Amino acid sequence: MTMAQPNSEAPARPVGERRSGTPVPDAGHGPGWSKVPQVTAVFWGVKVLTTGMGETASDYLGRTLGPIPAGSLGLAGLVALLILQFRTTRYRPWIYWSAIVMVSVFGTMAADVVHVIAGIPYTVSVLTFSAGLAAILTAWYVSEGTLSIHSIRTRRREAFYWATVLATFALGTAVGDLTAGTLRWGYLPSGILFAALIAVPALSGRFLGLNAVAAFWWAYVLTRPLGASFADWMGVSTARGGLGWGTGPVTLALIVPIVLLVAYLAISHKDTPAERQATGTAS
Repeated sequence: MTMAQPNSEAPARPVGERRSGTPVPDAGHGPGWSKVPQVTAVFWGVKVLTTGMGETASDYLGRTLGPIPAGSLGLAGLVALLILQFRTTRYRPWIYWSAIVMVSVFGTMAADVVHVIAGIPYTVSVLTFSAGLAAILTAWYVSEGTLSIHSIRTRRREAFYWATVLATFALGTAVGDLTAGTLRWGYLPSGILFAALIAVPALSGRFLGLNAVAAFWWAYVLTRPLGASFADWMGVSTARGGLGWGTGPVTLALIVPIVLLVAYLAISHKDTPAERQATGTAS
């Protein structure tokens, strides 16, 4: 899926940017270079693959280690990768996408814990996570005047960005489980549904003038149930409407293309933020 990269900004120049357009460190807030990749077709491909892998990896770890040990491991991995991501001064593919993987794994665990252990219905989870996501986006916009991922050049904006990413994963997981389980549509029909729905923001942005930032976050939420539905369909037993390949093998199978695509991005710099390409600092 391709989509124009969100570039709507507030009238004021983003913090950490000179009048010439060259990013500079924002004293007291963090790095001046963009910390997230350019939005390309490969970006969406890797994003969908990580959502599927996070779904099956979470299920596999939960069944193998138990919910509490698996959740503790997922949280530790998430914290470790986010620390690395926040400490780096610019976008680095391996660190960024590893953090996305751990958000996917832990986001799935969080949504599952709310339903399985706390016994909260997926309908309630969807409404709760939707409200949480709306609250984060509102606080982000009120604080910074923009939701554009081009603006992730300060610690505060980066914190808002990753809080939003985590909320989208939890919400997407709950939505996928709602359609496949509660509504009994099954994993494959759910995957097909979300594949169709994810085209809506791209088409709306192209033909109906939908704001690029809104279109981006709309699609970003939908990548989660899209990837998870197809991954579950491949991994769960035939009795549950799946192919019965197992969550462990599916997880390993999804890791391979993720590693290859991230390696391609790291070598080619195809998703390096534009300002670093312009100044020759893509490495």
